[in-house]
Amino acid sequence: MGATLRALRALVLLAGFHLLGLLLLALLGALDWVAWRWAPAVWALKTYALSFVLAVPVVRGMLMLRTPRDEGVAGVPVTEAEEPRLWAAVRELAGHVGTRAPDEIRLTADMNAAVTEDARLLGLRGGTRRLYLGLPLVAGLSEARLRAVLAHELGHYAHSDTRLSGITERSRLHVARTVGRFEEKSGLKVARERARQERKSARRVAKGRTAKEVDTTGVGFSYRVMARIYTAYGRFSMRATQSGSRRQEIAADLAAARIAGRDATASALRALPALDTAHEFYLNSYATLGVEFGMLPPHGEVFGGVRHLLDARAEELAGMRAELPTEPATPYDSHPPTAERVATIESLPDDGRSAEEDRPAFDLFASPEAALRAVEDATLTPEALAMRRLDWPDLVHESMTARYVRDTEPLRTAIAELPGARDERAAGEGNAPDLDLGIGLDVARRTEAFLDAVDTGAVWDLVDRLPKSEEAAAATGRAAREFARSSLRRELARLLTTALTADGRARWQLSWSAPASLLLPDGYADALPAALDAAIADRPDTEPLRKLLATGGAL
Repeated sequence: MGATLRALRALVLLAGFHLLGLLLLALLGALDWVAWRWAPAVWALKTYALSFVLAVPVVRGMLMLRTPRDEGVAGVPVTEAEEPRLWAAVRELAGHVGTRAPDEIRLTADMNAAVTEDARLLGLRGGTRRLYLGLPLVAGLSEARLRAVLAHELGHYAHSDTRLSGITERSRLHVARTVGRFEEKSGLKVARERARQERKSARRVAKGRTAKEVDTTGVGFSYRVMARIYTAYGRFSMRATQSGSRRQEIAADLAAARIAGRDATASALRALPALDTAHEFYLNSYATLGVEFGMLPPHGEVFGGVRHLLDARAEELAGMRAELPTEPATPYDSHPPTAERVATIESLPDDGRSAEEDRPAFDLFASPEAALRAVEDATLTPEALAMRRLDWPDLVHESMTARYVRDTEPLRTAIAELPGARDERAAGEGNAPDLDLGIGLDVARRTEAFLDAVDTGAVWDLVDRLPKSEEAAAATGRAAREFARSSLRRELARLLTTALTADGRARWQLSWSAPASLLLPDGYADALPAALDAAIADRPDTEPLRKLLATGGAL
């Protein structure tokens, strides 16, 4: 479908939204007329009120003229003076595509690249063009693959995709906002009715009567009906436009293959799902590892550190690129399945340009580190920017140690509530000794108290003070004893790990290819499991654990 037909379709869908609003207003007016002619005065007034409150969101949606641009996009604009090689590559590719280069390049923290255009007069006239380039994406691509990605995005300009997207987006936004207003009003009405019934039930209970069950069935029904009407139109509009979006993506892929090469384009498409998965894993497992404890990686490494993960797991990523994800296609998808896109490109004739690994894409940047730091400063919240920065090895060690300290708090609290611990606290250390003690000393004392409880047989009282699974809570007899033994062994192992890391005898080790591992003093790895088993046996023996805790220096 050409640009003219796509523009006509978008205008028809936008006009359809307004026609739907006029039709609904006409129906509401007809309802008011019927009520005026034949309904009693009381019911007529109720009908007028209902028509009014339903008409307000419809009229507001129809009168919305402005479509917001770039909402929520955090990025750093870079000039040609700051990044001359990047700008030269973009201009060169735009020339090959046969389109005007973007007016701005903004670097972002996303695993993505995108283009926009502030078109005017409903897309009849072009406007400011922006290219958004995610630095985590750049980190995972070679220069040839990045050129293919850029050629794809610039292909959207050449096909007028960005100019016409404004009309389509306006129609979708009208529908979404109108649906949102009806759903909001329905929710408020349900909430008010629920509160009214709860107050009524409370008064009944105060009088000694049985409270009635809250029932909001039917409340806000008219709002929900209106929302469903607009939702149905929105789905129709999505189905009509997303098929075109999928064709636009294939056309942009073909443009990229023509300019950057078939193999480089196919290779870039294969890399995108793998890089997206790796980036999400990196953010969850590395970059934000210490956020809840007020710690972040070094400046520039929050988004740039994904490079270490990609290098360490190159073979794993190669396997992911070879086996593309199976994505169930729906009529509402804006992009075709990746496997379909790759198959389309790889079916093209060989153009003699291979996709062998060449220079990293970051070679197009004057200073990748400066760019990463700038994007980090522009993207993170002020609270995050104020967090303590640690090198990766220290970040992993301190974050894991803090996590174990937090996770052992229920056990340490339960130990403090044992009779012996309460007597010790009351006799020698006041009402709240832990507030004045370092966490290492506190953990060490709790560990000693745990072992003392094992020796006296009081340790089994801890089981009832700790969280239990449903299966463990329901168990009885020997099964309950085994659940308790397993729970105590696990909790004791975590407490010992916390004690050893807190006093410097053990250290969490950073690994980019595997989970963090605990480096123990010599001999501990072999002796510790047997010592734990001995401590929670039917005839417990805490001596092996006490010896381990009494020996060994800091790493």
